[in-house]
Parts: sequence; structure tokens; C-alpha cells
Amino acid sequence: MWYFAWILGVLLAAAFGVINALWLETVEVSEQDGNNP
Repeated sequence: MWYFAWILGVLLAAAFGVINALWLETVEVSEQDGNNP
């Protein structure tokens, strides 16, 4: 049963990485828009 927790942890880490990457792209785009009115 330990593998359920292991898989859950891996999926959670992967989801966190994807969300973090999307958030960083959004911040970069918003900063570029702010610098070039």
C-alpha cells in the first residue's frame, strides 16, 4: 500500500512543477506588458 502514497507524492510534485512553470510564464508576460505600455 506504500506505493499509493509514493505515486500520490510524485503526481503532486509534478502538478506543482507544471503550475509553477505556468505561473512564472504568466508573471513574465505581465511584466513585459507593464514595461511596454
